[in-house]
Order: sequence, then C-alpha cells, then structure tokens
Amino acid sequence: MNSTTELIEERLNPAPVPNPAPILENHPTQSATAIDGWRSALFGIPFLAAGVWISLAAFGILPARNHAPDWVIGIFGVLFFFGGLFFLIHGLRGAVRQAQYLRAAAQRPGQSWFYDFHWRQEGIAFSAFNAMLGRLLAALVWTAFLAPFFWIGFNVREAWVFLIFSSLFALVGLVFWYRWALMLADLLRYGNSYLNYDSFPYFLGGTLRARLRTPHHISDIDALTLTLRCVREQYVTTGSGRNRSTSVVCYELYKEACTLTRDQIAGLAGGEIPVEFRLPANQPTTSLASTPPVYWEIEARGQSRRVGYEAYFLAPVYKAS
Repeated sequence: MNSTTELIEERLNPAPVPNPAPILENHPTQSATAIDGWRSALFGIPFLAAGVWISLAAFGILPARNHAPDWVIGIFGVLFFFGGLFFLIHGLRGAVRQAQYLRAAAQRPGQSWFYDFHWRQEGIAFSAFNAMLGRLLAALVWTAFLAPFFWIGFNVREAWVFLIFSSLFALVGLVFWYRWALMLADLLRYGNSYLNYDSFPYFLGGTLRARLRTPHHISDIDALTLTLRCVREQYVTTGSGRNRSTSVVCYELYKEACTLTRDQIAGLAGGEIPVEFRLPANQPTTSLASTPPVYWEIEARGQSRRVGYEAYFLAPVYKAS
C-alpha cells in the first residue's frame, strides 16, 4: 500500500529536471497556468470579487467617485472578473480531477493510461481552430488591458509615462496579433488534423506506429518534419519580492525527428502519412495528471512558400506494468 501511495505521489508531483535540458520557446503548454487545485481557486476569489465591485461601480449601481470614463473602469472590472473566474474554475476542475485520479489509481494501480488522461484509443485530434481562438483571446485581452493606460496617457496631465508604457507594451501585443494571423492562415489552408494510433497504449522500449491523416492542400508543403518529443513542464519562479513571477517552462527531455521531402509527400496525397519511432526505455512515462505534467508528443511541422503547417498530438507512452 505504501509503495502504491508513493508512486501516486511521485506521479502527481514529479521531481524537477535534474540536469539542464533544452527549453522549448513558444511551445504550447498543457498547464493553463502555474498554479493549480485549491490554491488556484482561492487565488481567484479576491480577483472575482474585485471585478464584481469595479463593474458595479462602473455601471453606477454602487456609489463611487469616478475619475475616468465608465468604459475605462468597466474594462478593468471585466478583466478582474474573468481573470478571477478563470482561476476559480481552473482550480476547482483541477481539484476534482486529482480526486478522481487518486480513486482510479487505487483501483487500477500500474495502468495509469486508463485514468491519467481522457484518451481515445483510436487516435487524437489537433484543433487548429482552438489554437487560433486561444491566440485571438490572448491578443484581445492584451489589447483591452492597454486601452485604459492609453486613455490616461492622452487625457491626464503629466501622465506621459503611461503613454510610453502603453506604446512599448503595444509592440509586444503586435507579436500576439502576428502569431494569431499565422494560426488563422494555417486553419484556413490546412484545417484540423488527426493522428490515428496503431495501438494503445505505447510502451517505453517499444515502437510507436501511427498514421497522420494528410491535411488539406498538402501539395503546398515542401518538407514535413515529424518530431517525437518528451516534454516536462515546470513552474519556474524568477525575481524576488514584488518583482517575483512564476511561469510555465517546457523542457525537452528527449527528441527524435524525421523529414519527408516534397516527392515523398506527393506520393501520400489523399491518404495517410505513416509515423514510426523507436521509444527509448530510459525516459519518463506520461503523467498528464501531474502538476506540472510530463508527456510525449508528436509535432508535425510543414515548410511551405505559402502558409506553414503546424500541429501537435499527444501520444500515450507509458511504462509497462
């Protein structure tokens, strides 16, 4: 019983990466934020309450001395409200999921692929629409956050520092909008993607075989690189005191890639692209229920003179019991 409990604890709270591993920049994360469970729920409640109070004041329901237009105050209220709501819902869902994991792990020890993640045994989809929508929401939130500071900079005397601040951070916002435009072009050209598993699950030390359904307009792609990767996310804290911040960082523990040329891709048009990798035996098992998680993925990245193609697929790679 103790060994099972220790195994569950190790899965849910993996040890930090012992040696420096490559950091994956701009890599999509499985962690929505660097805080989970009840801590996230409690963290969100004050922001949720502040958002309600500010919004009620902006609409004149609560008496308050307004030193700015109602729309400026309302933007802050909406941002606080939905920010707090996000952390509250994220925390409650995480707490429920962990409780379900603990119950299932006690019933089926050594078979975590049945309860570690909501796997579909036939395969997994990558939604280019969801990726695009997430980037759009990030760009909109960033723009809305800066709008009140621009108003202050233009309308309040001796507040030029707000205008400079807003302008500098607006340049960062252009990156959000640029990446959103790329994702939108990817979606419109290639659509969503699907990876069929040849078996379920895959075990460390064995072979991963799968089939990628050819995306629309695959003839646009000059070279398609398929990458098998083991990723461990970590919550990394930088700075100190009030300047301290925590972010989700993706470390690449293992990587193997192969590239298909334009001629090879042309021969597969209208069918499926075979994927095959040998899985090492000395790497971590998938643990998506952990906070932060460890997982295996297959990245498909196509180079094109028109629109680039990019998709990520989780792979159920576990250790044989």
